[in-house]
Amino acid sequence: MPLNSEKDPQKPRLFADLRRAAIEVAFIIFLFYSNLLMGEFNRVNGRGKTFAVALSDIFTVKNFAIAIVAASIGYVVFEHLRKKP
Repeated sequence: MPLNSEKDPQKPRLFADLRRAAIEVAFIIFLFYSNLLMGEFNRVNGRGKTFAVALSDIFTVKNFAIAIVAASIGYVVFEHLRKKP
Protein backbone atom coordinates (compact mmCIF):
# COMPACT_ATOMS: atom_id res chain seq x y z
CA MET A 1 0.00 0.00 0.00
CA PRO A 2 1.65 3.29 -1.12
CA LEU A 3 2.01 6.12 1.31
CA ASN A 4 0.78 9.62 0.52
CA SER A 5 4.36 10.89 0.44
CA GLU A 6 5.04 8.59 -2.54
CA LYS A 7 2.44 10.27 -4.76
CA ASP A 8 3.64 12.58 -7.48
CA PRO A 9 2.56 16.12 -6.55
CA GLN A 10 3.00 17.29 -10.16
CA LYS A 11 0.37 14.92 -11.59
CA PRO A 12 -2.72 16.74 -10.25
CA ARG A 13 -1.22 20.07 -11.29
CA LEU A 14 -0.51 18.77 -14.78
CA PHE A 15 -4.08 17.53 -15.12
CA ALA A 16 -5.42 20.92 -13.98
CA ASP A 17 -3.18 22.75 -16.47
CA LEU A 18 -4.26 20.50 -19.34
CA ARG A 19 -7.92 20.91 -18.40
CA ARG A 20 -7.57 24.70 -18.27
CA ALA A 21 -5.78 24.72 -21.64
CA ALA A 22 -8.51 22.59 -23.23
CA ILE A 23 -11.24 24.86 -21.86
CA GLU A 24 -9.49 28.03 -23.05
CA VAL A 25 -8.83 26.61 -26.52
CA ALA A 26 -12.44 25.40 -26.78
CA PHE A 27 -13.68 28.87 -25.82
CA ILE A 28 -11.52 30.51 -28.50
CA ILE A 29 -12.87 28.01 -31.05
CA PHE A 30 -16.42 28.82 -29.92
CA LEU A 31 -15.77 32.53 -30.47
CA PHE A 32 -14.27 31.79 -33.89
CA TYR A 33 -17.28 29.78 -35.04
CA SER A 34 -19.81 32.23 -33.62
CA ASN A 35 -18.05 35.01 -35.51
CA LEU A 36 -18.15 32.94 -38.71
CA LEU A 37 -21.84 32.23 -38.22
CA MET A 38 -22.69 35.90 -37.71
CA GLY A 39 -20.64 36.81 -40.78
CA GLU A 40 -22.36 34.12 -42.83
CA PHE A 41 -25.79 35.53 -42.04
CA ASN A 42 -24.73 39.15 -42.57
CA ARG A 43 -22.98 38.45 -45.87
CA VAL A 44 -25.60 36.27 -47.51
CA ASN A 45 -29.02 36.62 -45.99
CA GLY A 46 -30.81 35.56 -49.12
CA ARG A 47 -33.92 33.59 -49.74
CA GLY A 48 -33.64 29.99 -48.64
CA LYS A 49 -30.71 30.67 -46.31
CA THR A 50 -31.48 28.62 -43.24
CA PHE A 51 -29.56 27.98 -40.08
CA ALA A 52 -28.71 24.46 -41.25
CA VAL A 53 -27.30 25.79 -44.54
CA ALA A 54 -25.21 28.36 -42.68
CA LEU A 55 -23.86 25.67 -40.34
CA SER A 56 -22.94 23.44 -43.26
CA ASP A 57 -21.11 26.38 -44.86
CA ILE A 58 -18.98 27.17 -41.83
CA PHE A 59 -18.21 23.69 -40.45
CA THR A 60 -15.54 22.63 -42.93
CA VAL A 61 -12.16 20.97 -42.51
CA LYS A 62 -10.38 24.20 -43.54
CA ASN A 63 -12.27 26.28 -40.99
CA PHE A 64 -11.62 23.71 -38.28
CA ALA A 65 -7.88 23.70 -39.06
CA ILE A 66 -7.82 27.50 -38.95
CA ALA A 67 -9.73 27.46 -35.66
CA ILE A 68 -7.31 24.99 -34.06
CA VAL A 69 -4.23 26.92 -35.19
CA ALA A 70 -5.68 30.28 -34.15
CA ALA A 71 -6.85 28.94 -30.78
CA SER A 72 -3.45 27.40 -30.09
CA ILE A 73 -1.67 30.65 -30.93
CA GLY A 74 -4.14 32.59 -28.83
CA TYR A 75 -3.64 30.26 -25.89
CA VAL A 76 0.15 30.56 -26.08
CA VAL A 77 -0.03 34.36 -26.29
CA PHE A 78 -2.40 34.64 -23.32
CA GLU A 79 -0.29 32.22 -21.26
CA HIS A 80 2.78 34.32 -22.02
CA LEU A 81 0.97 37.50 -20.99
CA ARG A 82 -0.43 35.83 -17.88
CA LYS A 83 3.04 34.71 -16.69
CA LYS A 84 4.80 37.94 -17.62
CA PRO A 85 5.82 39.91 -14.49
